Amino acid sequence: MARLHWFRKDLRLNDNEALAECVAAAVKDGDREVTALYVFNMSEFAALSAIRQHSLRAGVAALADSVSTLGGELNVQQASGGLAGLVSAIVRLAQAAEAKEVHAMRLYDPAGVAEQNAVGVALQADGIFLRLTGSNYAVAPGSVLKASDGLPYRVYTPFYKAWVEHLPVGSASAPKPLPQLGQNWRSPKVAQLAPSQGLPECTQAAPFRVIAGEQYALQTFERFRQRALADYADNRNRADLSGTSHLSHALAHGEVHPRTLLAQLGDSKGEEVFRKELAWREFYADVLWHNPHSLNDYYAPIFSKMRYDTGQLAEARLAAWQSGKTGYPMVDAGMRQLLADGWVHNRVRMIVASFLVKDLHLEWQQGAAWFERHLSDFDPASNAHGWQWTAGTGTDASPYYRVFNPVMQGLKFDPNGDYVRKYVPELRHLEGASAHEPWSVADGHALGYAERIVDHSIERQESLVRLEELKALR
Repeated sequence: MARLHWFRKDLRLNDNEALAECVAAAVKDGDREVTALYVFNMSEFAALSAIRQHSLRAGVAALADSVSTLGGELNVQQASGGLAGLVSAIVRLAQAAEAKEVHAMRLYDPAGVAEQNAVGVALQADGIFLRLTGSNYAVAPGSVLKASDGLPYRVYTPFYKAWVEHLPVGSASAPKPLPQLGQNWRSPKVAQLAPSQGLPECTQAAPFRVIAGEQYALQTFERFRQRALADYADNRNRADLSGTSHLSHALAHGEVHPRTLLAQLGDSKGEEVFRKELAWREFYADVLWHNPHSLNDYYAPIFSKMRYDTGQLAEARLAAWQSGKTGYPMVDAGMRQLLADGWVHNRVRMIVASFLVKDLHLEWQQGAAWFERHLSDFDPASNAHGWQWTAGTGTDASPYYRVFNPVMQGLKFDPNGDYVRKYVPELRHLEGASAHEPWSVADGHALGYAERIVDHSIERQESLVRLEELKALR
């Protein structure tokens, strides 16, 4: 009985429970035939930014290279027609392979759940079983519940303490090896009946050479361990330093499993803080699993009644924020980094998010949508609840009345202005910390840097007024 493994957001061979189960079952069956499949949803692919297109394509290309080292070939399909087209492609490949089972990793975000449900129903109608195994989390969403009442956690710190207790220990914590399949990795019938369509062409040129894939992720982690892990607790918030792991893209695409990373962490201060950062990702996935509406709606419904700005001025301010022309250097550097690199330092994500919601009085969903379009490390749960945390509308949120001062944040986390000068060339003539306050320097705007579109002190008070209005509605 031939088997098919449908790669989704698990673009790796190692520590892949679904793939390992598929291969082990094929070996046990005796015919040892496995078809490796990846399907591009071309409707979604076409809507991605250039960086996101090239990042995904690079990850799948690296996966194909890994499969080839085992003597096989990754069958890549390009499905048009949205979800229905993707479902049709998988059913067609399963039929061509004469597979009775299709193996895949389980996803937990709303779109992933809808996708696997649709595929499962369609396969079942053809007598084929969809077997979902494992996840992209050390502890699957929905697993960590309060012992007192069996309800999910709403606050990160107690979640983390319980999450640690759920982590596998000893040999169970080791990355799952891939069983040896031998030469019959790919069913020959698939080559005849459903040839691989290959990688799609990106609709836009890449702004830089994109490198992705499992081996690159492992190399990135090793460089991080040697370069920055020891000082991670102190430097992870510094935008001007390379103090973070740069693994968010690999985790989002499943090019490395968090279990692989956790297995190599000890108990030093830096390692413990990094473990907690991995847990934040799992906390947000757990929150979204229990509250799927919070992907695009307010976790705390009362905030949907807050007075937000709309109209022509609001749209102009949104455009200024998107293009990095707000007149606030730390905000503008972050937004330009997003457009240039497809990635933004996490501390800066909070700064730009606070500015959008608290200074411009726009809804967090507008910023989250912009991030989704451009972030190469886009993750549904982390994006939605990272935004809601900063907006003060989600779980374990910083209180709404806490408003990030973009100047003070810049001075604290980019003290010499190096980060700002890197992404805002109009301020490169300013030395040191003066780059954070160009309006206070005689020639601060000499190279055409934008004037401030709002006065932070005034807008901070306006946010507090609107919060009081909201309290009156409760």
